[in-house]
Amino acid sequence: MPVPNPIASMNTPLTLQCRDLRCELLPALGGCVTGLWHGTQEVLRASPPAALQSAWNASSYPLVPYSNRVGYRKLTWAGQNFELTPNYPVEPHTLHGVGWTVPWQVQACSATSAELLLQHAGNAAWPFAFDSTQTFALSEDALEMHLSVTNRAAVPAPVGLGWHPYFAKRPQTHIRFAAQSRWEMAADSLPTRSLPHAGLDTDCTNLQVDHCFSGWDGALQLTDGPLTVRVTSDLNHLVVFTTPARDSIAVEPVSHVNNALGLAAQMGVPPEQLGLRVLQPGATFQASMRIHVEHTA
Repeated sequence: MPVPNPIASMNTPLTLQCRDLRCELLPALGGCVTGLWHGTQEVLRASPPAALQSAWNASSYPLVPYSNRVGYRKLTWAGQNFELTPNYPVEPHTLHGVGWTVPWQVQACSATSAELLLQHAGNAAWPFAFDSTQTFALSEDALEMHLSVTNRAAVPAPVGLGWHPYFAKRPQTHIRFAAQSRWEMAADSLPTRSLPHAGLDTDCTNLQVDHCFSGWDGALQLTDGPLTVRVTSDLNHLVVFTTPARDSIAVEPVSHVNNALGLAAQMGVPPEQLGLRVLQPGATFQASMRIHVEHTA
């Protein structure tokens, strides 16, 4: 049912449930997901809202209007140079866009669905105005998420989309997906070159990875003792991040390569070649992700 007063509901955690699957959202904290469970088992790492100070520590958050890093906070577009405000103090780059840093408005919600809205006026964090909508729909075996961005600036603007979910990593967790290439990273965490890579089919216990994979076919499977999780998306880039010490693995469907604008300039190619979209005023780009959960046979 619609929420009568969206603004008043922004600070209220939302719980969606359909049989054994339960999802919790916190609109005021970057429109983030704070947990996804199948029965008592964590699908995404649990993040109690009371313990959260930033969506950075959430179970999942939206990536809008770009994914990953803008190198050294320098944005050059249409002959103009912008320096973006820092949004993660220990990094020399800006990370993961604007959406995870600001409150979202609740437009509608029910027992199994929710719609959130962000209206960005354009500022030092990102100079181009945009609107973004997130929708969540829970069924008995899956969480469906849709994310859109509409250019509200008076000029064409670069945009990208994605999600940053942290999946629970257990001792038996195994990841499998197919890709065509992987971007190598410099010491400053920015991509340098793309090398052929078939993807991953490996145990996660000792896995150390923090890379963007291109030519992803839009399907990924995580299996462990209790659960099999299948992630599907209409995006064709995938960022994967974990270390042996972490109890989670970030599996991020995204629309473009890390630092796409800066990298495109270095390579002398159009940014669209690296997955970035250029939206005309009033145009919309949208994407979807589905997390399907079942007990491991």
